[in-house]
Amino acid sequence: MSASVMLADLPRDAAAALQSVGGFAPDKVVVRLKPVGSAPRLAQDVCKISAARRFEEVVRYLRRKLRCRETDSVFLYVNSAFAPSLDEVVGNLHQCFKNAQDQLVVAYSITPAFG
Repeated sequence: MSASVMLADLPRDAAAALQSVGGFAPDKVVVRLKPVGSAPRLAQDVCKISAARRFEEVVRYLRRKLRCRETDSVFLYVNSAFAPSLDEVVGNLHQCFKNAQDQLVVAYSITPAFG
């Protein structure tokens, strides 16, 4: 068996990369809400939400703006492609799926869409 090398400290670039992991650059994320199908259009389709919040906050905000009852369904999709889980962090979604205008585009519908 050979002995393994122990590092006393990490190289500078690795240490810098590890410090930025899990952190979010913007405090607030711009979310653009787009209606799909027969969903009503919002008067203000752009909102800001804390990057550390969970996606369920976006759902609550939209339900409040649409004046949905507890029994009404609302379906949300990021980039008209997938429905993230409610416990997904908005900052992570923004980092991975933001558009050219640095916005997270969330499509919403009253009936299931996109699959």
